[in-house]
Amino acid sequence: MSDFLSDTGLIFGRYARQTLRSKVQMLFGVLMPLLYLLFFGPLLTDLPLGSAGSSWQVLVPGLLLQLSLFGASFCGFGIIVEKQYGVLERMRVTPVSRLALLLGRVLRDAALFVFQSVLLVLAALAMGLRAPLPGILVGFAFVAVLTVALASLSYALAVKVTAPQEFGPVINAVTMPSMLLSGLMLPMTLGPGWLDVLSHFMPFRYLVDAVRSAFTGDYASASVLHGSLVALALAAASVTLCTRAFRRSAA
Repeated sequence: MSDFLSDTGLIFGRYARQTLRSKVQMLFGVLMPLLYLLFFGPLLTDLPLGSAGSSWQVLVPGLLLQLSLFGASFCGFGIIVEKQYGVLERMRVTPVSRLALLLGRVLRDAALFVFQSVLLVLAALAMGLRAPLPGILVGFAFVAVLTVALASLSYALAVKVTAPQEFGPVINAVTMPSMLLSGLMLPMTLGPGWLDVLSHFMPFRYLVDAVRSAFTGDYASASVLHGSLVALALAAASVTLCTRAFRRSAA
């Protein structure tokens, strides 16, 4: 176990140092949710959104998970570059466990997107968001867990494909319906009944509802419990799948 933790920390440190050297990656990754916050948020002020809490307590949780959804889904591009330059092959011949190779990466990704989430929430507080601190921390926790899940799936796909041209279209085909059917921007209850029913088959819907409940201070609601269970199950399944993909690709 000590060797595994040491290996994971080594991989995490390597990619964390790369991220710290790239200020563009750290700051501009939050640009799209920030633009939604600045230009879309004021349009929702005082509108009846069919949900508890203010319009900011509806929008900001969705933007936090949107940041994780789009950011983590494209993390696999890094693996593709490493494959092209032989970096991944050199790492595979080391005695480092395949799970450590994965967790070191996804923990770096989780730390990055939580940092960007902090920047987004600070901007939202300046614009009028009012939410309890425990609820905001719950939101950060969901961002971290969702990032672990989606980054793992992204890495698993990147190991399988041979070129960025194959990777990008698949990610776009998954992320856009996920955003539209999970109610990231607005509660799905505002749509027609059939669309609301369809959205319940989208796992991200439960995470969005959970974070919105937390932002209103309702920590004991069923939506928080369901969202937590779905997030943890998704992360566990994704890490297992990606670890197997790493092992098979190295066989």
